[in-house]
Amino acid sequence: MVTDHIRYDILTQDAMRGVIRTVLQDAATRGLQGEHHFYITFDTQHPAVKLSPRIRAQYPEDMTIVLQHQFWDLAVTEEGFEVGLSFNGVREKLSIPFAAIKSFADPAVKFAMQFADLDAVSEPDGEEAPAPATLAAGTDAGPPGETPSPDEKPSAEIVRIDRFRKK
Repeated sequence: MVTDHIRYDILTQDAMRGVIRTVLQDAATRGLQGEHHFYITFDTQHPAVKLSPRIRAQYPEDMTIVLQHQFWDLAVTEEGFEVGLSFNGVREKLSIPFAAIKSFADPAVKFAMQFADLDAVSEPDGEEAPAPATLAAGTDAGPPGETPSPDEKPSAEIVRIDRFRKK
């Protein structure tokens, strides 16, 4: 087996997280345009995630938030974002690093990205090669956070977005 010294898997995931950063920065500046809205699933156990103890107890592993109508104070940095949301009438401030994101979807345009947990996968020394991030555009990507079956081998795929645009 050939060792990937460049680590394309990491580079691909960083680039895809850059897409999320850009989209969220735009939403923070201009608001959500048209029918766009975002489903973001993240690892609540990531050390840099900041949640209230109440929310962390309710979502001990991962959590999906929706940025659509009722969110406020969206602030984006190079490392992550903060947003205000209401949970059962209680206002909460969440701080989520991009590294904690497991999936991102914009159902309005059938766009989704899912990230592999590269820390949980063995280093490529003959054992198991890391699964790269998966990008889907214009497909029914399934709910955010849904993982492919073990038979499916996710791969990074650059999709020609123009073939999905309405004419």
